Amino acid sequence: MRVLETVRTSLRLPGLRKRLLFTALMLAVLRIGANVPVPGIDPDVVQGLFNQGGLLRLVDLFSGGAFASVAIFALNVTPYINSSIIVQLLTVVIPRWEEMHKEGIEGRKKLQQYTRYGTVILAIVQAFGTALYLKNSGGLVPNSWWTLAMILISLTAGSVMMMWIGELITEKGIGNGISLIIFAGIVSRIPVAVRSIVNMLQVNALKWYQVLLTLIIGVVLIFLVVLVTEAVRKIPVEYTKRVQGRRIYGGQRTFLPLKINQAGVIPVIFAQSLLYLPMTIATYFPNHKFAQFVAKYLTWASPWFWVLNFLFIIFFTYFYTAVTFNPDEVAENMKKNGGFIPGYRPGKPTAEFLARVSNRLTFVGSIFLASLTVAPILIIKITGVDDAYLGGTALLIVVGVALETAKQIEAQLVIRHYQGFMRSE
Repeated sequence: MRVLETVRTSLRLPGLRKRLLFTALMLAVLRIGANVPVPGIDPDVVQGLFNQGGLLRLVDLFSGGAFASVAIFALNVTPYINSSIIVQLLTVVIPRWEEMHKEGIEGRKKLQQYTRYGTVILAIVQAFGTALYLKNSGGLVPNSWWTLAMILISLTAGSVMMMWIGELITEKGIGNGISLIIFAGIVSRIPVAVRSIVNMLQVNALKWYQVLLTLIIGVVLIFLVVLVTEAVRKIPVEYTKRVQGRRIYGGQRTFLPLKINQAGVIPVIFAQSLLYLPMTIATYFPNHKFAQFVAKYLTWASPWFWVLNFLFIIFFTYFYTAVTFNPDEVAENMKKNGGFIPGYRPGKPTAEFLARVSNRLTFVGSIFLASLTVAPILIIKITGVDDAYLGGTALLIVVGVALETAKQIEAQLVIRHYQGFMRSE
């Protein structure tokens, strides 16, 4: 009931309604683009490659079916995410970029511009690799440089357009645009998975108790994702009293909330995107040993794929938490405002305490995120439902993005309900 009331309230407010409708419109445009095939490609012929499962099937899941049909949005936002990873890693390495990151809005705008340039470059590379892959896979692409050029231009333009739409959603809509694009792609594949399960039930390839067990496991996973996502460690903070004129400030007690999973679903998205790179590179050398190595060790059935995915998620969880949470800065701001943590002196001791607590929480959060990615293998082995991969990484992204978007909607509602002397929209 609370959810329905929140939706009704959101639609009654003109400003918030405009943001929600804009977000829905942009996501609808993306779904249309996901069904517009690239010129010179027969989607029905290409579909046979993806019915084999493996990593291609996982890539197609995040693109909302656009990759399997070789639509103009087939590359999804993968080039943008990879470019973001590169820029953030270089920010730590290059002192000038680190200074720009600390400069505030203007410096981050420059880094964002570098990310866009990198997106275009990576989109061209990945589009060319995709075209070569299709060309070398049984002649699915006509042996014509003109057709290859059309595929290259279409896929690159589609990826850049998705980046632009994602940034528009973030600026004028609700939620993080890039995350919502991936969210929409995954959700759009749920009816396909349900239809596949129903067909298997009709031909007795599955039993009803296997499907029921899958649903129960899915509910448990959703509960765990929500529990860990919302869990926080409340660190008590006290503020000393100070007198300014005739007024007394401070003297209050509050707390600093540190989330167990401060990075959200970003580490999972980063890890998945990084694992797509070897497959893209292998398309350039289909007969090389590197391509054979990728086919052997970086496929859905390979345990090395999941080991790398596990380690990448842990790494990116620590990395992204370090980027977004600076204990020294928090301790310094707390000291300037007369705040302190009971039992710890302001300044460096407080920063060391916050860093220690943050590292412990990040360890728990990273292990949870990484462990959840192996859920598809376990679900498939336990239930026998092959489409159960929706219960692992994809489920984490869907639930995480949904929770974050819901929080932003509630924040917008609070802003509009507590208007003060400002005129309502």
